[in-house]
Amino acid sequence: MQVTILVGSQWGDEGKGKIVDLLSENYYIVARYQGGANAGHTVEIGDDKYILHLIPSGILREGVSCVIGSGVVIDPVALLEEIEVLEKNNISVKDRLFISQNAHLIMPYHKLLDSINESGAQKIGTTGRGIGPCYIDKYARKGIRINDLLDRSLLAKKIKMNLDEKNLLLKNIYGKEELDVEKMIEQYQEFDKIIDPFIKDIPHYLNNAISEKKSILLEGAQGALLDVDFGTYPFVTSSNPTSGGACTGTGIPPNKISNVIGIVKAYTTRVGEGPFPTELLDEMGEKLRKIGSEFGATTGRPRRCGWFDAPLVKYSQMVNGIDTVAITKLDVLDHFENIPVCVSYELNGKKVKTFPSDSEVLNKITPIYETLPGWNSDTTGCENYEDLPSSTKEYLSFLEKASSIKVEIISVGPKRKQTFYKR
Repeated sequence: MQVTILVGSQWGDEGKGKIVDLLSENYYIVARYQGGANAGHTVEIGDDKYILHLIPSGILREGVSCVIGSGVVIDPVALLEEIEVLEKNNISVKDRLFISQNAHLIMPYHKLLDSINESGAQKIGTTGRGIGPCYIDKYARKGIRINDLLDRSLLAKKIKMNLDEKNLLLKNIYGKEELDVEKMIEQYQEFDKIIDPFIKDIPHYLNNAISEKKSILLEGAQGALLDVDFGTYPFVTSSNPTSGGACTGTGIPPNKISNVIGIVKAYTTRVGEGPFPTELLDEMGEKLRKIGSEFGATTGRPRRCGWFDAPLVKYSQMVNGIDTVAITKLDVLDHFENIPVCVSYELNGKKVKTFPSDSEVLNKITPIYETLPGWNSDTTGCENYEDLPSSTKEYLSFLEKASSIKVEIISVGPKRKQTFYKR
């Protein structure tokens, strides 16, 4: 397919980095369309592990061009650190990394305000990376974009305008020290000198590539249930990880999209606050966390763990238009005698088959499970679908039917060679 969207189909952390790395071998361009450095995409190549927050995982494939679209909010510190790490590992980004001139910049006051807000009683569970406050300024039309760095007087004017407001908040409301305008201007102009070679008119670049029949893979951050419009609001991110965000975040029109691939973990995890119907608060949840190494790539926070939620994935399939699915961390279930799967819910004594994204309703539902037999054997050495135990195949078939999905890619470990196509 020429233009493919790859979306996380649960609450994020489904293994997008690894699947992007796998698929990017067959794509000319990989483009990130939303989110910021709050995303952590982990890829293991041999004995080396790479954790990327802003740069698409396709950068690890030689010859693949990578794009950071206008829907992404960019933390200069995080971006420069990633470029430095890649260069130190002999992975060149020169002439391969392109950044939208319209992308918004995360400023020091965004991070400060984010951490202050998250320390209060009404926590959302953010990473404190300034993502939300940056998007607030973007939609309030106060944001500072990459192209603002080109004009020092304009940059100074915009930063001063923002700091006049933010310093009042910091000093008079939060009792914090005011931030220095001139120092901030100098910092961001130094940043501009470094990233200037990477800046590009991304909508023209991507649409020209489509005209030239070059294949493009569009990757999002987080997961569909963290979408600000379709997720478990208010416990969501500040952008649109769903497939619709791929068009607004890159400038590629909807009629150019060929297909959508969803990534689904073989069980369910969530980071931060918010409802989680199948969450396990017992030794089973701890077992999933320990075997699956369920700790955030960005923050190191332990992830909340639970069984597979079929109505949730079915809802995600609907709002994203998912054609096929990559299922990850199937091997984590190698160690369970029985594996429950949530197939519906109960609310006020009545059966509910569809996923209610409303957090208040979701907090009141009780999951209804069907239990499947485990396979109690090591799948990490399986190299194709036929190698899987019969009970594993039955589990996959059950998930397909219960969630209205079609499994195409299966992952049984973190290494490149531990991922294969079903058909």
